[in-house]
Amino acid sequence: MTTEKGQIRMKIAFTTSDRIHINAHFGWAKEIDVYEITDKGYQFLETLKFEGDLKEDGNEDKITPKLDALVDCTIVYVLAIGGSAAARLIKKGVTPVKAKSEEEEIADVLNKLVQTLKGNPPPWLRKALQPKTATFLDEVEDEATV
Repeated sequence: MTTEKGQIRMKIAFTTSDRIHINAHFGWAKEIDVYEITDKGYQFLETLKFEGDLKEDGNEDKITPKLDALVDCTIVYVLAIGGSAAARLIKKGVTPVKAKSEEEEIADVLNKLVQTLKGNPPPWLRKALQPKTATFLDEVEDEATV
């Protein structure tokens, strides 16, 4: 998330199978649409595509490319997500949010977020908007991998 002259600018991602609804499980999603959003509106940026056997439960490796691809996003909306994947996203500073149903439309969520950014964002969104900072534990893990 970046700010320009007081304007909030962030990337939001959606797991989708039809590019209209938030209707895909995070681990199984073959496509994740990414948008940039401000208090003035939103625009589509890209569709991230993932290959392979994504329905295999317990295969944590399938999640790693998604985590890496989403690292500059503030929020990812999902139909469902496993506990370990959610924890790994949060550790990277990305907030996972479950859709109300697989009928919830991406455009509706984006429009609500634009309106929310114009007003007073709720506490969970203010926290998600805070700059990402490395924790001591992250720094120790980074040193261990060198």
